[in-house]
Amino acid sequence: MTSVIELPYLDTALSVAERVDDLIARMTPEEKAGQMLQLDARDDLEDHVLRRFAGSVLHASPERVRAAHELTDRTRLRIPLLVAEDCIHGHSFFEGATIFPTQLGMAATWDPALVERMARVTAVEVSATGIHWTFSPVLCIARDLRWGRVGETFGEDPFLIGELASAAVRGYQGDGLTDPTAILASAKHFAGYSETQGGRDASEADLSPRKLRAWHLPPFERVAREGCRTFMLGYQTIDGVPITVNDWLLTDVLRGEWGYTGTLVTDWDNVGRMVWEQQVQPDISSAAVAAVRAGNDMVMTTPTFFEGALEAIADGRLDASELDDAVRHILTLKFELGLFEDRRRPSPERIEAVLGVPEHAALNLEITRRSLVLLRNDGTLPLPGGSAPSDDVRGGNAPARRVAVVGPLADDAQTQLGDWAGNSGQAGWIPDGHPREMITTVLDGLRAEVPGDWEVTYARGAEILELMPDPEGDTFPDGQPRPPVVTPAPVDEAQLAEAVEAARAADYVVAVVGDRIELVGEGRSTATLELLGGQRALLEAVAATGTPLIVVLLASKPQVLPPVVDDAAGLVWVANPGMAGGRALAELLLGKIEPAGRLPVSFPRHVGQQPTYYNQIRGQHGDRYADLTQRPAYAFGEGLSYTTVEYSGLRLLEHELTADGVVRAQVTLRNTGSRPALETVQVYVSDLVTSVSWADQELKAFRRVTVAPGEETVVDLELPVAACTIVDVSNTRVVEPGDFELRVGGSSRPEDLLRAGFKVLPG
Repeated sequence: MTSVIELPYLDTALSVAERVDDLIARMTPEEKAGQMLQLDARDDLEDHVLRRFAGSVLHASPERVRAAHELTDRTRLRIPLLVAEDCIHGHSFFEGATIFPTQLGMAATWDPALVERMARVTAVEVSATGIHWTFSPVLCIARDLRWGRVGETFGEDPFLIGELASAAVRGYQGDGLTDPTAILASAKHFAGYSETQGGRDASEADLSPRKLRAWHLPPFERVAREGCRTFMLGYQTIDGVPITVNDWLLTDVLRGEWGYTGTLVTDWDNVGRMVWEQQVQPDISSAAVAAVRAGNDMVMTTPTFFEGALEAIADGRLDASELDDAVRHILTLKFELGLFEDRRRPSPERIEAVLGVPEHAALNLEITRRSLVLLRNDGTLPLPGGSAPSDDVRGGNAPARRVAVVGPLADDAQTQLGDWAGNSGQAGWIPDGHPREMITTVLDGLRAEVPGDWEVTYARGAEILELMPDPEGDTFPDGQPRPPVVTPAPVDEAQLAEAVEAARAADYVVAVVGDRIELVGEGRSTATLELLGGQRALLEAVAATGTPLIVVLLASKPQVLPPVVDDAAGLVWVANPGMAGGRALAELLLGKIEPAGRLPVSFPRHVGQQPTYYNQIRGQHGDRYADLTQRPAYAFGEGLSYTTVEYSGLRLLEHELTADGVVRAQVTLRNTGSRPALETVQVYVSDLVTSVSWADQELKAFRRVTVAPGEETVVDLELPVAACTIVDVSNTRVVEPGDFELRVGGSSRPEDLLRAGFKVLPG
């Protein structure tokens, strides 16, 4: 009889392919169907592993990670588990881990290198705790800002998303899966999930194949070619077909055109939703057959897929061999990660050595500093208590001042972390959230950073929301909990009066307003983008005191701000800035650091302007609404510095090029102020006449350039002509000969861009 150690699939001298083939040949239909299951570790682990032979678990507390591995050691083939978690902007649900700004906040850095370093640190922390797989990065495009998951995106531009997502993949996967600090990245949600109707989560995405190829697919193609080992599928339907069974997307494009050989995982209960929600399959057995034949590899949290697939095999609708491709993809990951030799269980020694260590906190602070976007400044900022230039009276000899900090988010540590972190609702084993001492709120930051003789006072001033049970019941048909219904909190006159009194007695007011976790995430789209509850009344009341008002928008996504903000002394958007948010913001307000963030998404003036993204298709009657401009309040790419950088002298080195050429240009930047600038030079291209309707301009490149006070520098820019593509009527991405414009400047606004024409010659 062959001993366990002699089994070929355990022989490390064999190739991965040979080991996979040997193991598949030994597996029963039950073991194959189970290997395709990814189940919730918060449920019955023994049932998952010993009866259903689950191939993966997610949402596992540290204790349950260990328990799950012990259970697999009791199975016949002892196939190890893949342990997965939503480590979106840090190790989301592990106490003591480093929590970075949310993905949209990181996008405001416009810095792929920083995003790659974030993902590397996250992988180091995550891998120490026994997690093998993160469901990150998100490649969805922010379109309708009412959608609850905008904060999980890298913004509204496909090129910027592709650059940042590729960096994240490199950071997560490290030097390859044999690296013990590597974790599997997952590009999600493939594809078009964010193209919602009315901003409603997972609604029908009204997308043609051409529109998919034009905007939604390029970031995914980029990370597929980057080597992202897994893709997660979206929830929604396109033209009535769930992504889960969209043969064109999964087979023709992803597996066929792109040659993708990685592993596909459904999103939460996608297979079950085809039965109970989308109602395109009559029963779970039919849904299981459809999911297998469409090329899904791992089925997330549809436990009855197991029974459904086996029933279909038993009655002849499905052959057990049809599961082999999916099982092969899953086992390949496990062998390449070395899990058969080392389960990569949680390591107390590594956890102690790497979780939340000072080096990781320092990177977090660096990223957070760079993510803050200054949108308005009447000259009040920076405040005089910081490290201004020595010849500036705003420096260290300034008189003592009083700062009134007001607003419901000024000292709200967990909201500052944002979604997918701590007690945001997706995991229950750290109900109080991440350790308070690891988080610096805005109030904490200002108290710590102002000069010693300054005074910082605090008044909450307003509440944001109240909650009531959903009248439809506590759970959805699949048993998942329904989130409570949000209603705006009433104005609290006593709170408001306290804030007004604090403002009157102060030299400056810092008002921290925005949204809360109950307004953010899956199933939490919003009908409005207005500040809820007593926040508008608070801003109006403190502004009326005449004390200079600095508004800090701590919000998961763009909000519609009341008119009083147009006259504020300053406005800073900080997204959900993570653990270091309060310190970074205080440093910015006091001039200890330079504002460097740029918007990765446009801000509307009114919810009725949706959508407001900059790269919309040309061609409409007029350029405004009858009652409102179409111009955003703040546009993609915008952001102020504490100095002024002037652009001039844009010139092309060649004006006629072929499709295999390179556009080379130079532009001169001049810092006209007394402080340094980290400028984001943005390069847009406009194809002036196209065979099909197209965006007027698209971001094609960007560079971060440091310009010292008074300095003038010439910046060299290069762009392959091959990047100047459209998707034509036959759904082919091509460079069409003709006239183009290169547009270079500090934001996507037309008035901020210098222009130079060039011609692409016929091939």
